[in-house]
Amino acid sequence: MNQDSGSADSRQGPRLQHFQAPQGDLAILAGSGNPVFAQKIANGLGVRLTPCQAQVFSEGNVFVRILENVRGRDTFIVQGVHHPVNDNFVELLFWIDALKRASAQQITAVIPYFSYAKGDKKDEPRVSIRARVCADAIEAAGADRVLTMDLHSPQIQGFFSVPVDHLYARTVICDHIKTIGIDNLVVCSPDAGFAKSAAAYANLLGVPVVIGNKTRPDHSEQAEILEVIGQVDGRNVLMVDDFTTTGGSLCSMADVLKQRGAKDIFAAVSHGVLSKGASDRIKNSLIAKLFMTDTIESPVEPLCDRIEVISVAPLFAQAIRSIHDRTSVSMLFPDEKQV
Repeated sequence: MNQDSGSADSRQGPRLQHFQAPQGDLAILAGSGNPVFAQKIANGLGVRLTPCQAQVFSEGNVFVRILENVRGRDTFIVQGVHHPVNDNFVELLFWIDALKRASAQQITAVIPYFSYAKGDKKDEPRVSIRARVCADAIEAAGADRVLTMDLHSPQIQGFFSVPVDHLYARTVICDHIKTIGIDNLVVCSPDAGFAKSAAAYANLLGVPVVIGNKTRPDHSEQAEILEVIGQVDGRNVLMVDDFTTTGGSLCSMADVLKQRGAKDIFAAVSHGVLSKGASDRIKNSLIAKLFMTDTIESPVEPLCDRIEVISVAPLFAQAIRSIHDRTSVSMLFPDEKQV
């Protein structure tokens, strides 16, 4: 009877089978650093978050656990490296290790803000290149690729031997600013180091760019603004930078711009780190509005009404979809000149 059944099956053709996509089913996990951001990404992709648990014991020991099977799946762990920086970074490493030991097919570390990217060079004697140490640790833990946004220096991608997809917040920020309709606008870089990125902002907005001359004499997080190169008299100004911690540089630059005859002064940063006192500093400054993204959750203190948050979660969702479907992430920036 078994032989007859087999003959009948062969006459009817091969049985239909369910084949899993080569890259495995999509799984989005939220670390404790970005739970709201991760949920926005999952909503944008039309998937649920993969249940997982992170716990800190009384002595400070971190424990992570994935609460469902991820074997053979294309996994993305969303965990930013922001305050508390070391706790969030170590937790990221543990998530990567947990996914590796759970036999995930591919592990992508989604790092909305990579704080240690500031440590990108040996510019003083006997200092650590912290970004490189972190890159090595992420790879050693088992990450197959990294997805992040606006590294302090784009060349940090070269610290990794795994693929790095580098997103730009300025496309989303500029789209928002265009809806406001600020006339007679000029973009201002706070220093020469950010001039190339500021030029990309200006290109997207179709406006001129000017450059500030800023120095940092020490590690006090306070910069000294020396001069502005370019014409701002009678114009509205948009200051741009990759992040702000104390808000001091932006506020000092606003003072100089106003002295040079600028009208309304705005600011835009990819990452609003905003340490204690920064929100009040912005509130009491000449900055009419500070635009920043939602890459960092749980601010140290409430944001003042001059700070407006723009979500880049939809952009991350598009990038994750492109990575999962094996399509080009760079196609998300058709009007960008890569910097």
